[in-house]
Amino acid sequence: MQNGTLSQGTNTMKMKTLIPFLAVAALLVCNNQSATAQDGAQYKMDRTVLPIQPPTYPPITVMDARDAKKPPMFELKPPEGAPNVVLVLIDDIGFGATSTFGGPIPTPTFDRLAEGGLRFNRFHTTALCSPTRASLLSGRNHHEVNVGSVMEVATGFPGNQGERPNDAKYFAETLRHNGYSTAAFGKWHETPTWEVSVSGPYFRWPTHSGFDKFYGFIGGETNQWDPTIYDGVTKVEKKDDPDYHFTTDMTDEAVNWMKFQKAMTPDKPFFVYYAPGATHAPHHAPKEWIAKFKDKFDSGWLKMREETFARQRKLGIIPANAKLAPMPTDIMDWEKLSDKERELYTLQIETFAGFTGQTDHEVGRLVDAIDELGVIDNTLFIYIMGDNGSSAEGGLTGTFNELVHLNGIFDAETTDSMLARAKDWGGPNSFPHYSAAWAVATDAPFTWTKQMAADFGGTRNGMVMHWPKGIQSKGEVRSQWHHVNDVAATVLEAAKLPQPTMVNGVQQKPLSGVSMLYAANDAKAKDRHTKQYFEMFGNRAMYNDGWMARVVHTVPWVGKPERTFQNDIWELYNIDEDFSLTNDLAAKHPDKLKELQDLFEKEAIANSVYPLDDRLYERFNAAIAGRPDLMGTRTSLTLSHGMTGILENTFINEKNTSKTIVANVDLKGNDRGVILCQGGKFGGWALYMDKGKPAYTYNWFGLDSYTITSPKAIDKKSAEIKLVFKYDGGGNGKGGQATLYVDGEKVADGRVEKTEPAVYSADETADVGQDDATPVADKVFKDVEDSKFTGHVNDVTISIPAKKK
Repeated sequence: MQNGTLSQGTNTMKMKTLIPFLAVAALLVCNNQSATAQDGAQYKMDRTVLPIQPPTYPPITVMDARDAKKPPMFELKPPEGAPNVVLVLIDDIGFGATSTFGGPIPTPTFDRLAEGGLRFNRFHTTALCSPTRASLLSGRNHHEVNVGSVMEVATGFPGNQGERPNDAKYFAETLRHNGYSTAAFGKWHETPTWEVSVSGPYFRWPTHSGFDKFYGFIGGETNQWDPTIYDGVTKVEKKDDPDYHFTTDMTDEAVNWMKFQKAMTPDKPFFVYYAPGATHAPHHAPKEWIAKFKDKFDSGWLKMREETFARQRKLGIIPANAKLAPMPTDIMDWEKLSDKERELYTLQIETFAGFTGQTDHEVGRLVDAIDELGVIDNTLFIYIMGDNGSSAEGGLTGTFNELVHLNGIFDAETTDSMLARAKDWGGPNSFPHYSAAWAVATDAPFTWTKQMAADFGGTRNGMVMHWPKGIQSKGEVRSQWHHVNDVAATVLEAAKLPQPTMVNGVQQKPLSGVSMLYAANDAKAKDRHTKQYFEMFGNRAMYNDGWMARVVHTVPWVGKPERTFQNDIWELYNIDEDFSLTNDLAAKHPDKLKELQDLFEKEAIANSVYPLDDRLYERFNAAIAGRPDLMGTRTSLTLSHGMTGILENTFINEKNTSKTIVANVDLKGNDRGVILCQGGKFGGWALYMDKGKPAYTYNWFGLDSYTITSPKAIDKKSAEIKLVFKYDGGGNGKGGQATLYVDGEKVADGRVEKTEPAVYSADETADVGQDDATPVADKVFKDVEDSKFTGHVNDVTISIPAKKK
């Protein structure tokens, strides 16, 4: 060295020894430490741009690999101490249902986590399924991510189109890009209806929405006994188990996934999104669970509500000055009901309670598994009891088959007809929902229910947060005002991760919510979520700094608006003094009301809430709603043997019109099985053969059935079997004449007196060569195996008339 300068040879030698040093430094960068790059600049991992880019290494100048030192592999890890995250979201259950929040239904797992964690008694949802889930997982307002309502009634307007945008990625994506294993189990309900066929696209399915693993159903509800289940994007057969129940099955899958993940990568945190179909209708529960609640609700809904209110006060779930809000005037007086009516209604709530109890038990199995893995202390467990309030979609009387009411039909069943099937209630031969009165009772202390975005009965849900390592307070109540869009920010703060500004090259919208962790160890912390709009089917509200203005526009069980948007009546409440919204202050504080009305207008425009849309059943029709339809203007669809699992919204819409089915089949003699069907035993139709005779059955909600059968068997090796249904017209849900042909010769005809106008099922499918899930012709076929066609369907075409322009 001369005058502080290295010679060229010395410099080369030093550079060779520096290369592996830089590589080691690069590994330190991966673990959130800075390192000096070749040019001397500081490099630091940027977790705000996903996927995270690794550090660059200087070029290797050694020719022979035997003489060179390999740089360490880029190893992506979460920040040190990042917790596991478990997010449980129960479906369709209100604030006052569970024992944890003063309700009549014991929920020991919910209680256990509350005692070791915190109850949040002012936590809010959106009042409906898909929007709450989109807001929960994205951390944004639901219209902001284009999910203004459930996917099945999406419209053509921004904010309501059902297509989640790329600039508001789910926080599961952030966790996955930061080294978490991620899995979703149960209900999804976040994919546009026209994207659920085998043609995809799969961009908005769970495994393209941040989750490595998905096991569950893609739509809004499922038959717990005979579900349509996907593993990733592949439909799977139901497991061979005589006691099968989906909630148990999904729990098994979740527990096994966690154990396998921890066995293979014990230092890697996981995120589990556990979202049962429970307790959404159909209310399906094992008999032993329903039996636990026999005679527990004989005093009726009003008494239940009053007792819940008293317990809520005693537990400190509601403030001492809270009042029990009045029940809607439509709710029947329990004391004036007949003995038969009381028998029916108690059966309904016993079944719901059994469903709730079983679900909480399955969550308990999930908690126990985490505990057995030894990671419960550093698991952030957020248990949300309801994606909205309890559901009044069963109408004022309840129903043995809730699909009847989803079609807007409320006079098809009677007390006697429902009681005649009492032994089946809650079991595989039922598809039940309880009376709206029970929904109101389990939403205590509030007035309204699911769908009612203008009332806390629709939007306030019990939530428990449990994280022993991160939260010192135990068994306390937190009353800071929060919304479901706050969960994403909470999880990211717990994991010490920033919100990404860029994901896959797309700049991200900022989160709408705030983290709730500030309140975890400070019961008196000042609220940080101070402003929030609500809207659903025209029911709307604006919360701001302890005040709420609202409009009750559409009552769930009525199915049509109370008045026009222009004539809506706004109410005003001071919720700091009026927990249950009982004292309308609109006349006393007109200036405050006007302030909140103006703020709602501003928020509505900013979040794409406008135009308001109070249509309900009409929006099931894609053409009326203005959303895309996979079939579009097509008037025919040709399929062949083995094409099964076609969900209703991706099949040709033959409702309320004439149709023709032409099937070319190869036969073996005395053939049996389904040629083409749609739906299941709770509603649908099937073209099939039995003892070699072609037949057609239309199953009207499992309540009535119409069958046309050929008097003689087909004695050929192949045949063309055709069904022509000529619709009566004159409105929706009308009947028509069905005629069967074999090789062009008429063999039978008969009447179908009425048809289903809007929807057959949430997850029953159209199938060729068999009938998946439950059989449409359930008096002929007992299950999928029994329904398999003994011949071969070369092709089958269903066609409908072109619509007049």
